[in-house]
Amino acid sequence: MSALSSEHFASRATDLGERSILHCDMNAFYASVEMILNPQLRGSRMAVAGSREDRHGIILAKSEAAKQAGVKTGEAIWQAQQKCPDLILVPPNYEAYLYYSRLARKIYYEYSDQVESYGLDECWLDVSESQKLFGSGAEIADQLRARMKSELKLSISVGVSFNKVFAKFGSDYKKPDASTVIGRHDFRRVIWPRPASELLGVGPATTRKLAKYGIFTIGDLARAPRDFLGQRLGVNGLRLHDWANGLDSGRVRIFGESIPVKSIGHGLTCRRDLQNAEEVFTVLLKLSHELSYRLQEGNYKAGGIQIGLKDTELHTVELQKPLPYPASSELYLARHAFALYLEKYPQNKPLRALSVRAIQLQAANQPIQEHFFEDWQKLEKLEKLNRISYSLSEKYGRNILCPARLLNCDYTAENPPLLIRPPGLPLDN
Repeated sequence: MSALSSEHFASRATDLGERSILHCDMNAFYASVEMILNPQLRGSRMAVAGSREDRHGIILAKSEAAKQAGVKTGEAIWQAQQKCPDLILVPPNYEAYLYYSRLARKIYYEYSDQVESYGLDECWLDVSESQKLFGSGAEIADQLRARMKSELKLSISVGVSFNKVFAKFGSDYKKPDASTVIGRHDFRRVIWPRPASELLGVGPATTRKLAKYGIFTIGDLARAPRDFLGQRLGVNGLRLHDWANGLDSGRVRIFGESIPVKSIGHGLTCRRDLQNAEEVFTVLLKLSHELSYRLQEGNYKAGGIQIGLKDTELHTVELQKPLPYPASSELYLARHAFALYLEKYPQNKPLRALSVRAIQLQAANQPIQEHFFEDWQKLEKLEKLNRISYSLSEKYGRNILCPARLLNCDYTAENPPLLIRPPGLPLDN
């Protein structure tokens, strides 16, 4: 299947008039895969949960039986066990989830070359041009649900609408194993009475802000003055007003189309609180090691660095600064991240979690201006070392080389593959 240009998409998007967009959401994805791997779990109250030892002790996914018992995704394990004492906990098997996610996308590609992932378990499909071959959007949705059950033993819920936002709403509207069609002439009846928090892009913080202005439902949001929302919520307020009124023209990306990358980051929660600057530097170096690999994988350099610091009371601070030179060297990134920490953050506050993000990305081969007072040759040596390390990792596997300081770092947990997110969350570049 060949990739098509965005210009071609623009011309064909209106060829058939009304678009037909599907949003496919695999029901209880992690839990469902676990039940395929271990059929004895079928029908049980089970949940996929993170490691309590690594302080990732939350519910990542739950079976339908556990859901009926009140277990919720994202809550702490102890909270889930209070509601459901016989809850069976299973550790995540990320390789299996990636495998089944790819199998699902392979089926989607048989119906359209416009398939856009929204996390491992969700995808948008534009089937506007596929209807002559496979039937209406609703008929294609039913075909996909049937094939998922027969070929992968998984169930999906599918929303069918004329834009991406309402298709996403439709897949959430009725679960499990259901198709929901939301048309241009009935979306006000179906969608407007629902809570504003159910609209894509309205998170907890935005929900609280909207409530302060008497906006509780999607209909309230749609009827609110657009300028008022822009004044209170900025560009996001204008976008949400348009989405609530069905004015979403966002397209589904075409097979093979690259997504513009604005930043690349990595973070982790430590097994125990970090008590001093030495421990903080070690974790920043570990994060920069992963970050450097991803920068080189994408052929980028960081023009700036951002760090996130979460204390033991779960308060988070984000700090950032430009770099003297764009770089991908793990040591260079770690040193500047650490300098930012020392300069801006009180060293007497223990930390629970850290993150490092490369910002102001630019192509690795982009020419740069040397500074008279900066040691360019030293940085170039670090960059060369990093390129050698990356080439060895490509040939012999990840982490074939790493800073010796990280070998005895027992307060950081092993992390899942970088493409993994809890179900229902988008992949983050």
